[in-house]
Amino acid sequence: MSINDPAQNHTFALCAYKESLYLEDCVQSLLAQTVKSKIFLATSTDNAHIRAVAEKYSLPLFVNPQNPGIATDWQFALECAHTQYVTIAHQDDVYYPEYTASILPMMERSVIGFSNYEELTEHGVRAKTGMLRVKRMLLWPFYFKHTIKNKFVKKSILRFGSPICCPSVMYNRKLAQGELFDASYHNNLDWDAWLRFAEQEDAFAYSKRILMAHRIHAESETSKQIASAGRAQEDKAMFQRLWPGFLADLIMKFYARSYTYNQNDAREEKAE
Repeated sequence: MSINDPAQNHTFALCAYKESLYLEDCVQSLLAQTVKSKIFLATSTDNAHIRAVAEKYSLPLFVNPQNPGIATDWQFALECAHTQYVTIAHQDDVYYPEYTASILPMMERSVIGFSNYEELTEHGVRAKTGMLRVKRMLLWPFYFKHTIKNKFVKKSILRFGSPICCPSVMYNRKLAQGELFDASYHNNLDWDAWLRFAEQEDAFAYSKRILMAHRIHAESETSKQIASAGRAQEDKAMFQRLWPGFLADLIMKFYARSYTYNQNDAREEKAE
């Protein structure tokens, strides 16, 4: 396959779950890409709403026979794709028209490519939060180049949390092989995957352009994960993989404060 034939090289694997109000908006954003890709829906919660959207836009629908779970759903979606490059699209999010055109050219020697993003609420794009600013700061090595191979530098951007926006990630399945997501993680399976990818010789690629909007609302997976009891335990386990014990504990104390951002914003959105 040639990188110059993107329709044959890239797939949006759209993970659909239950009855999202925003699923159709996501589909429309994928169809509006300036560089066209293959698109399909994948779900472990087959229902009339998901089937109706798939039929309306003439998109294939694959049903995961396993029990619902983020790791199994994402892995199933990846394995349903038959292209070298795959983006696991999240049903609540919106992808801007230049997403594929911007990320795909950087992917030939990169295990993952990802982009800058903004946050979307019921009232539109919201002002940058302190947490979003911090995440952009953690990606500072990419302000000097678009791709980074050095293992130490790749791990360094992950040492204070994961600044990589999971739904913005494009995977190179030639370089990211096998089971990518560890089902023992319920919250940090993406952070865990990035850390394992950082140990490979292959590059990370990043576009500073804002190429998607991540939706924040009370029922979003992000909000549910932050509210889950196991979130803090998984975060601590990740920091312990990256720092000596006493430093991991210290960083965790500061990191835990960030949990309130999405919870408070989601509550405000729901109340209004």
